[in-house]
Amino acid sequence: MSNYYEIRRAVENLTPEEQMRLIEDLLRLIRQRATLTPKPKRSILELEGLGKEIWNDIDAQEYVNQERDSWNG
Repeated sequence: MSNYYEIRRAVENLTPEEQMRLIEDLLRLIRQRATLTPKPKRSILELEGLGKEIWNDIDAQEYVNQERDSWNG
């Protein structure tokens, strides 16, 4: 971790313009690395059954009928 503090001290000695340039360069580097790291593919099927307990003891047709009735005001 001593490298971190050495680098930080060096950065503090830079001008504000140099610090901003360094930040921009670091952001570019981090974004580039992030795009090179493959992200795991997700499937909509992972959501199957999520929240099903909310619908316990609710009749589906009755619910649909109530929703449709609410549309008519």
